[in-house]
Amino acid sequence: MNDIPNWWAKGDWFDVCSCDMACPCEFAQAPTNDHCEGLLAWHINEGEYGGANLKDLNVVAVSAFDGNIWEGPKEFRMGMFMDERADDAQRAALEAIFSGAAGGFMANLGPLVTEHLGVQAAPISFELADDLAFWKANIPGVIEAEAEALGGPTTPPGQRVQLLNPPGSEVGPGGPATWATATKNVVDAYGYNWDWSGKSSKHIPFDWVGP
Repeated sequence: MNDIPNWWAKGDWFDVCSCDMACPCEFAQAPTNDHCEGLLAWHINEGEYGGANLKDLNVVAVSAFDGNIWEGPKEFRMGMFMDERADDAQRAALEAIFSGAAGGFMANLGPLVTEHLGVQAAPISFELADDLAFWKANIPGVIEAEAEALGGPTTPPGQRVQLLNPPGSEVGPGGPATWATATKNVVDAYGYNWDWSGKSSKHIPFDWVGP
């Protein structure tokens, strides 16, 4: 990694997946029915890779895996979409970071992928409520991901259902996981066509450095 510059990125991540509430992966357990189909979305609030400013760029991944991802999945397939607004330097930076080639936390996840389905540029929208009441990501005609914060009869008004120090955080240690119900989880991409609306979702902030 001698040719990898020092870099950093912080922002927001969420998923919507096929697991029942609450997604067992967050507890470092095998997914519901030992199989997960999910969409992962990242928004970089601020960051830099070499001279490339990464502020406000988005990345989305479509993934499916069997077995406990934290024990080494039996099969793990992933296809990615990079923000079409990124210039060549930004695109190269995003690919290096999110593949794990640039080190940082994603270097732990990248080697687990057994089949890379490709990388495409796309018009990705990302929205997150300031109070974490909802989050959304969209690529027209390709993916729709929306979630509303989970609540219940004993949840204090305006408060969120959160897990501190999750043992299976997909973005690394430190950030609380906020739980939600996926109101939309529709994918038509990389050979997958699913609608897992009504299943689990969670949001976690990320703060990465590398290499």
